Amino acid sequence: MAKAHWRSAVLFTTLMCAGHLTWGAGKAPASDDFDGEFEATYQEVPVESIQQFVQIYGIVKDNYVKEKNDDELFQQAIKGLLSGLDRYSRYLSPEDYKQLLQYTEGDLATVDFDLRFDAALQHWVIHNLKPDADSAKLGLKNGVTVYKVEDQELKKLNQDQVKHVLDGAIGSTLSLQLSANSLPMNLVRNTKIETDIESRLLNNQVLVLHIKVFQQDTANEVKRLIESHASSKLKAVLFDLRNNPGGLLSAAVESADLFLNQGVIVSTKSRSEGDQQFQALPSFEFQNLKVGILINSRSASAAEVFTAAMKEHGRAWVAGEKSYGKGVVQKLFPLSNGAALQMTVSQYYTPNGRMIEGTGIQPNLSYPIPHDMREESYIEHVADLLLLQK
Repeated sequence: MAKAHWRSAVLFTTLMCAGHLTWGAGKAPASDDFDGEFEATYQEVPVESIQQFVQIYGIVKDNYVKEKNDDELFQQAIKGLLSGLDRYSRYLSPEDYKQLLQYTEGDLATVDFDLRFDAALQHWVIHNLKPDADSAKLGLKNGVTVYKVEDQELKKLNQDQVKHVLDGAIGSTLSLQLSANSLPMNLVRNTKIETDIESRLLNNQVLVLHIKVFQQDTANEVKRLIESHASSKLKAVLFDLRNNPGGLLSAAVESADLFLNQGVIVSTKSRSEGDQQFQALPSFEFQNLKVGILINSRSASAAEVFTAAMKEHGRAWVAGEKSYGKGVVQKLFPLSNGAALQMTVSQYYTPNGRMIEGTGIQPNLSYPIPHDMREESYIEHVADLLLLQK
């Protein structure tokens, strides 16, 4: 396997897809990932900037239409400082931070209710929400209509698309809007979804491996599944990474290393963490096996790392849609009051030195699933096209 080792303290392969944040740090012991230690350095802040902040602070406190206490104003200032950096960095209150640590990193999850289309109302409505669920405590009820999730208007989506927008990494948040005029509210994905790799051998002897999220054992499971079909004389393997939000970076590196025998798999560049490269180790186990990858606009982070490495080394043919373009690493900085900062510290680069963040991975063949085509037929057609590749 490739030699890939992250420094301790929390490092995330995070995804923000259509407005929501999902993340995965794998299944390493908490002591490996959450040591909470970092060297604090304090930079000198210009006096003029402090004076301006104090002036604005006083104006807001004295004149805002609603009275705000000092704690509220300082919390708002801190949140603004973090959220203004990028779309992933954020301030975690002590409760938010505690809740995040309670979740198992790297697992896929959804919210604690279902959405069902009500033909009479012509709207998606909340269904199967239990009275003691977290979402119920926020005021949601069964039968309430939902207008948007992650800034996507639900009436334009089918059942599968609605499910996919609700799913993400466990502990991540999503925004939900009940009506066109209501304010969005944030929910936590707290209901675990089984993430075992789904495998299926097609009639044309293409093995389809649907990886929902990259986890600690993903590479070993991929290897086992391929070897279990060796006797059937596989012609190719097709990785279905659609809607894969990422997961554990090292798992994506190890999975790519199964098919690569040399070269850079991915590199990271960081001002504070230093630059790192993940190299493939010599291996010829699956060198003669044809490989295809299927992605869409919700394939992100570690899924993009795997796809970019395989594509740029000429090891896989990629079909589907351009991926999301999430290529940053985040780290948690615990604070003395029990809160924490979740902040971007480095970025991913493909073997050819391209930045993934904001760019995404272009497929060799742009081929979104047609609206009038069944899922099974789509997969079979992509598999047939894979076999035609040289």
